Amino acid sequence: MFDLSSIGIAYGSLLMLGMLIVLLLTGMQLAFATGLVALVFAFGWFGPQVLPLVSSRMYTFIGSYVFLAVPMFVLMAALLDHSGIARDLFDAMNQLGRKIRGGVAVQTLLVAVILASMSGVIGGETVLLGLLALPQMLRLGYHRRLAIGTTCAGGALGTMLPPSIVLIIYGLTANVSIGDLFKGAFLPALILAAFYIIYVLGIAKLHPEWAPIPSDKTSDKTPDNNASDLSPDENTPRLAKALLFPILTVVIVLGSIYSGIASITEASALGVVGIALSALIRGELNPNMLKQSCITTLRSCGMIIWIGIGATALVGVYNLMGGIDFVRETILSFSDSDGLTTILLMMAILLVLGMFLDWVGVALLTMPIFVPIVVELGYNPIWFGVVFCMNMQVSFLSPPFGPAAFYLKSVAPKDISLGEIFRSLLPFIGLQIAALALLIAFPELVMWWM
Repeated sequence: MFDLSSIGIAYGSLLMLGMLIVLLLTGMQLAFATGLVALVFAFGWFGPQVLPLVSSRMYTFIGSYVFLAVPMFVLMAALLDHSGIARDLFDAMNQLGRKIRGGVAVQTLLVAVILASMSGVIGGETVLLGLLALPQMLRLGYHRRLAIGTTCAGGALGTMLPPSIVLIIYGLTANVSIGDLFKGAFLPALILAAFYIIYVLGIAKLHPEWAPIPSDKTSDKTPDNNASDLSPDENTPRLAKALLFPILTVVIVLGSIYSGIASITEASALGVVGIALSALIRGELNPNMLKQSCITTLRSCGMIIWIGIGATALVGVYNLMGGIDFVRETILSFSDSDGLTTILLMMAILLVLGMFLDWVGVALLTMPIFVPIVVELGYNPIWFGVVFCMNMQVSFLSPPFGPAAFYLKSVAPKDISLGEIFRSLLPFIGLQIAALALLIAFPELVMWWM
């Protein structure tokens, strides 16, 4: 067998990257592509004796107790998707959305914030808002790009808002406190949501025809919106009832984490129990719902685990090759050891990778390399984790493979093309980049609680 170590770490890195790109271009899943490249270089660079070291690294990753929080939060999202909690919440808040110009779009973003605080998974939220909010805004005469962009960007807020799965995976990879990450991400997530709301209200002010105020005549045509037929006084108890279960779940999950009563894993289990009890009280919990929710959870978590196994194996082999030291020296040589330049270079790399790779793969492939450099430069890894999460927020909307756009396309009217969705997202991508720059310029926005 050819001894790959003879080509040196520089050419070995290029060969590894080239093999990975070629395998991905053939359509092979990222998990299997990374695993295959790891095997080739493990045998070709070291021989069979290195396999126990690689397998032990993989076992350490998937055997982490905190990792149990991932399927629990995904199950929370699945139960939420299959219940009527989100629909009732949106319907009850519709009365508030009729008060101001652009109010329905603002209402959509507020509902998105509450849903994101309950689950931390973007797929279900984007689909739910695509089914509930997008048709209503289009029917009321909202400009297509404003309606599409608001729905898709709002649905992706689960990337930033705790309990974000992205933050959990980063915490596992970087070996930092996930509770501290949740505390640090809370304010930046609200800032991003505020940017969206200010943009919507600004557009409504500059272009009133883009966001008409619903008249009684148009509101009465809402087929599934019971709240629109109620007077404000009659709608108040309905709104309070619809808000009760979501707010209670958020308080139980995040409150138990922030107060130190429960760990991330324990809080995630409490969240599942809370959503299940809410569905039971509402009369929606049944064997078929539980079955569908579990199937959704298994599919999502299976993807995350397999990507984690492949990426962990690849990074482990590359580390043994001396690759992490090579990348560190290369990055520092490009940035002349200037901390801010190095961070900006990392952000550029992450933005490019995020356009083509799943966020799980990006996190597991880059964070073992980037985090030690960040710490060496004197930056806090908690701050960098929130900045990374904001970067991934951009990747969820960015062409050509922004997953949020594909989620929305799956439930959007047939006349809405994928290209139109991406064009509608451009202003929101700009707002995300502005929020990212704000976090880099003012780290205290993340570390305010310390």
